[in-house]
Amino acid sequence: MGVYLVSVDAQDWTGTGEGGHADLAAALNTELERRGLPPYAPRATGEEPPGWFEEKMSPPMDGFDALCRATLTAEERENLLGWTVLVPCALPEGITLPFGSPYTDETLVVGAPYVLALAERLAAALALPLDLVPATFANLELTLWFLDGDAERAAPTRPGPWADDLATAFYTAVYLRAAQYSLRHGRPITWS
Repeated sequence: MGVYLVSVDAQDWTGTGEGGHADLAAALNTELERRGLPPYAPRATGEEPPGWFEEKMSPPMDGFDALCRATLTAEERENLLGWTVLVPCALPEGITLPFGSPYTDETLVVGAPYVLALAERLAAALALPLDLVPATFANLELTLWFLDGDAERAAPTRPGPWADDLATAFYTAVYLRAAQYSLRHGRPITWS
């Protein structure tokens, strides 16, 4: 059990059964059209990425929230911490849709380019060694790297603010890699 950040495949994005997001997808496309933007559709099924993005959000977020408050504007912080669905589209602003989830009453959809830019600023503030942080997008890769000791073992070799609070570094890496995955594979990311 717990809260996970997961990618959504094309079949589930347009599906109507359990785990399907067809109503949300249709409402998002209606809103995009209203704003004069092209509709969003995940890549065709034949173009599925080799794996999926999934990370367990278990460490405390207090340090990450403090980093966001110190580094981002109030609106940027609210969008970064408040999104429910991340899509690989450049959106000029977040789009709120009247769909609840297990964690919210409404759905806030934001664009992956926006989240990536914010996460890159946070990573720079922490001097996060991105060459050490896993980026193959394997299932629970970041969760295991940060929580099973690899990050702690790497910290003395690459000292910096990131090593002072590995939970904050974890969340920074998760948001960064989620946005990168979404853009690379054309998949939405959501909370589960």
